[in-house]
Amino acid sequence: MSAGRLHIIGEGPSEVNFVKQILVPHLSPKLVLSRAVLTSRDHKRGLIFRGGLSNYAKAKNDIELWLREAPETEHRFTTMFDFYRLPNDFPGYAAAQKLSDPYEKAVYLEAALRADIGDDRFLPYLQLHEFEALIFADPQKLDWEYLEHESAIEELLAVSADFANPELVNGSEATAPSKRIQQVIPEFDKVTAGISVLTRIGLETLKIKCPHFAKWIGNLEKI
Repeated sequence: MSAGRLHIIGEGPSEVNFVKQILVPHLSPKLVLSRAVLTSRDHKRGLIFRGGLSNYAKAKNDIELWLREAPETEHRFTTMFDFYRLPNDFPGYAAAQKLSDPYEKAVYLEAALRADIGDDRFLPYLQLHEFEALIFADPQKLDWEYLEHESAIEELLAVSADFANPELVNGSEATAPSKRIQQVIPEFDKVTAGISVLTRIGLETLKIKCPHFAKWIGNLEKI
């Protein structure tokens, strides 16, 4: 039997960079592959555009394509999509809105996504509430990238203290994790600086502070 591989489909470049720079060294450099969601093609110029989850149909097509490209039974597939601002055509979306607990919603939507794809090798994950929530595991580490922002970082530390854990920093238009950071540090760049900050925070701290994330990582470690 050939060695199985873990395929991780990220919502955008931030998630893919996180996988490559933080998860891959932890899991297995040789056995983990990642890419962002395919969103469109320019057939005339032979270009492919990736990143964003504007509608579920495009994500489903890309997931199913990758499943066909690696049909071996020992391969496994997962996602790293934001729970925040999921498209309303996402499987189980309407029913999930009736649930009040964010964790119940996330688990329900992950199960609905897995059922819709219909492949036992597929183990989806939704990040509560979005990728930037992970930074709230230790906002102080932003000082490595953003010098002379002490007051801004203090505000973010206060936000972190207001919630039981970073995954509960909510997902409204004005108060989503990324919005909160950009309000006090307008130049915040999640693709580069965000990954650098999370590297400083460390995977072990992220697992301690973020239970849904920790469960996902635990499942990946078993694979």
